[in-house]
Amino acid sequence: MSMPNIPDITPNINLCKKDVTNLLLSSIAMEEIGLAEIIKAQGRQLDKITKETCDVNTLLDANNNVNQLLRTIVKKELILLMKLESVVDFTEKHKVEYHCECGCECECGCEDDK
Repeated sequence: MSMPNIPDITPNINLCKKDVTNLLLSSIAMEEIGLAEIIKAQGRQLDKITKETCDVNTLLDANNNVNQLLRTIVKKELILLMKLESVVDFTEKHKVEYHCECGCECECGCEDDK
């Protein structure tokens, strides 16, 4: 699976609050997609193991590996949740508005930040 693309950013970065928020949300989404792919791959691996072996020790080892991986993913999810909460706090603190998409004159002040 290919990585999602973020628009080109030149060294002269000039982003408004809305752009910053969107980039932060995109980074969270990309990490979530990566974690989903890891979980899918682990599921396919576990499916293959269960079809190929009946050895209890092998199955227990596979179960322990899945358990460890899921614990690590849960930790990563908590970090992503804190990151998302920080983005929400930023949008509330800086009053980032999303009504500008319709092409109307911007009233949120994000154009003033450029």
